Amino acid sequence: MKVVIIGSGMVGATSAYAIMMRKAASDIVLIDANEKRAIAEAQDIMHAFPFVAATDIYAGSYQDLKDAKIVVIAAGASQKPGETRLMLMEKNAAIMRDIISKTIAVNPNVIFLVATNPVDVITHICINIAKEFGIPSSKIIGSGTTLDTARFRSLLGSYIGVDPQNVHAYVIGEHGDSEVLCWSNIDIGGVPLEDFIAHRNIEFNEEIKNKIDDGVRNAAYKIIEGKGSTYYGIAGAVAKLVEVINRDNRAVLTVSTLKEDVDGIKNVTLSLPHLIGGDGDLGVLPIRLSVKEKMLLKKSAEIIKEKIDEYENK
Repeated sequence: MKVVIIGSGMVGATSAYAIMMRKAASDIVLIDANEKRAIAEAQDIMHAFPFVAATDIYAGSYQDLKDAKIVVIAAGASQKPGETRLMLMEKNAAIMRDIISKTIAVNPNVIFLVATNPVDVITHICINIAKEFGIPSSKIIGSGTTLDTARFRSLLGSYIGVDPQNVHAYVIGEHGDSEVLCWSNIDIGGVPLEDFIAHRNIEFNEEIKNKIDDGVRNAAYKIIEGKGSTYYGIAGAVAKLVEVINRDNRAVLTVSTLKEDVDGIKNVTLSLPHLIGGDGDLGVLPIRLSVKEKMLLKKSAEIIKEKIDEYENK
């Protein structure tokens, strides 16, 4: 299966590398406004092939989308000094329209994976643009809190001494400060967290929960402070999504999609657990939340909706 990545910056290029390492695609095409950057990144990644697997990677153009299944959008403008959030949003909306219109002109059947931040608002914008071309919202998937969920499982697994792949826990809502860690329905290999820590005699209290929460919620800020940007984690999330779609694995992932109603908040794009397969988004799954978590999810939806309305009502 061919995957096209639009945007060859750190997120796009690292995603290509992660997809190659995961053997999640047979062909990877990099498209970038800076063609030299795309060519250089493709060549650099190609030199790792002898140590991994036979994958074809090259810099290309929109014409290479003809037989692609997935388009990863990792392009976007960065905020400049004196530029408001709304001005940045307008620039990114124009970039998304250009990408989607050029893609659909060549291949209207692709599945779009959006990784550009702020991912919930950008995904919402992409859904509305795609709708103009008759593309269903199920074909537009934002990476959402897929990475945040991975961070949660990683930190919790590390603390209790369990492989994160056996930790079933979710982060929902905004990919950002208002995200909601769902503590009320965690299980460890099918065993409720409360039963697991009691059986293993593990100390677990509000202080520990708050420390894990901080580690998840503020991970990006801490990484950016140390190295300027984040890209390995999101690249892993993108590679996982590509693999699930290409192989129709029917995995449950917390992706950002359009919701008609979230506790009274209409038409908002945020993350909940979804079944993802070969046709893209196969639908949201029910999740049991505590009263507090429901309140926090509504607040998160309100925050995202406010940002969406700011752009749409400009």
